[in-house]
Parts: sequence; C-alpha cells; structure tokens
Amino acid sequence: MPSTHLSLNFHVVFSTKDREPSIAPEWRSRLHAYMGGVVTNLGGTPVAIGGIADHVHLLLGLPATCALSDVVRSLKANSSRWVHDEIRLARFMWQEGYGAFTVSPSQCRTIIEYIANQEEHHRTRSFQEEYLAFLKKCGISFDERFLW
Repeated sequence: MPSTHLSLNFHVVFSTKDREPSIAPEWRSRLHAYMGGVVTNLGGTPVAIGGIADHVHLLLGLPATCALSDVVRSLKANSSRWVHDEIRLARFMWQEGYGAFTVSPSQCRTIIEYIANQEEHHRTRSFQEEYLAFLKKCGISFDERFLW
C-alpha cells in the first residue's frame, strides 16, 4: 500500500491523587480546555474531555507517531503545572496510573455522550465502581490490591 490509514481512538481515565475531590466546578472547564491544548500540541485530537471533582475522562485520537504513555505523562505533568500556576492549588496531583481503552469509530459517539454526562452518571456510581466496570467489560485482569 502506498499510504497509511489509521483510526486510533483511546478512552483514557485517570484520577486525582487518592481520589481527592480537588477539581472544582469553577475551573474544571478551563482545565479540560488546557488538556485539549496539550493533546493538540502533541499531534493528537482531543475528541472529548470531561469529568468530575476526582477524575477525568478523555477520548483521544492519536497518530501512530504518538505513544499513548508519553501523551498521558505529558497531559498529567502539564495539567498539574497549570493547576499549580493558574489555580494556585499547590497540593494538586494526579494518581500515578491510568486506564486506557481502545474505541472503535462506531462507538465514539457513545463515549462522547458518556464523557459529557459524567456529573449525572456519578450521582449513582462512584469512580471505583465505574473503573472496575470498565476493566471487567474490557476483559482486563487486575489485582484490586493495586487499583487504589
């Protein structure tokens, strides 16, 4: 084939350190916009970004030249620095790990809607319940001792 064609979509989820509810509604949308800029600067496409006080969801389209782990590391480092500098929340940190799940193009609309409805969704389900459901649905083995 003379050219390459890719559709690499990832649903990425990570939480604040110890799941502290430190992402305030007053500046949450600014954080999400900043994170979108980080993804764009890395060559990716921020399709959807949302979350609540203790975690964030991102639907990202990435080119083959972007390693997912590098994108997440840059997202966390730059957004933490942004919170420290712009919001003046010196204790803000992200949890060390993350979850990333591939998304087929036919399911992107579902994930976009899911991310957009995080506040409503979490009225009945905790982050831990949500994350465990993702792992189980995707058939990812885990040891719960090392999840939280």
